[in-house]
Amino acid sequence: MSAFMSAFASLVGSLADLLQPLFQTASTAAAIVLFTALVRLAVHPLSRAAARGQKARTRLQPQIAELRKKHGKNPERMQKAIMELHAAEKVSPLSGCLPSLLQMPAFFLLYHLFSSGSIGGEPNALLGHDLLGAPLGARWHDALADGGLFGAQGLVYLGLFAIVAAVATFSYTRTKRQMAANPMTPVTGPDGQPVPGFGAMTRLMPLLSFATLITVAVVPLAAALYVVTTTTWTAIERAWLYRDLVPGGAVATAA
Repeated sequence: MSAFMSAFASLVGSLADLLQPLFQTASTAAAIVLFTALVRLAVHPLSRAAARGQKARTRLQPQIAELRKKHGKNPERMQKAIMELHAAEKVSPLSGCLPSLLQMPAFFLLYHLFSSGSIGGEPNALLGHDLLGAPLGARWHDALADGGLFGAQGLVYLGLFAIVAAVATFSYTRTKRQMAANPMTPVTGPDGQPVPGFGAMTRLMPLLSFATLITVAVVPLAAALYVVTTTTWTAIERAWLYRDLVPGGAVATAA
């Protein structure tokens, strides 16, 4: 693990050296944003596949509703029929999870890198880098202790919070519209009855975007930059990939 972290630290350092002529003292922060963009580019094909899967599942909603009605008294037969329908249409219910799961290692690498005082037995030089005076290894509570909410470091976090709030509001509005146009079919249990809490979970889903504010507040600034960048990328990417979802459950040609 130590050798791996040393290699990762060298990668971040190399990216920072590459960007130094353009970003000067903020080159390490810029390197983190670039690293995040590279990770998102790498998983973009999976995001496109997830979008195609989501559109396919939307197209299947009327058929699934019909199967639930037809086999409502035989839960096992109903679940089997739904699985057969998914298989016939080559739709995986889990395809949408892959892009998020594959990004998690990158986030934890940054979190660990900027939370460690030493890497490979040597002092972690990256902890001395900052963004507009805010250390990349510090957290929001450190910024509040050094200058308060409107101090130099506090203003960096306020800027990040503003970006996250804007992106979350955009995602919230868009998700509400999409869910209104394409209502989700309730998930049923073995008895064929809707799973308790499904309705509440559906109502809460659009609000999950705002949870990113908490993450940005508690992780090291370097990891917060990753979160802000990937969240913004996700909002733009989803707006593009799901642009052809239309009211009534009809879907145009997949992306």
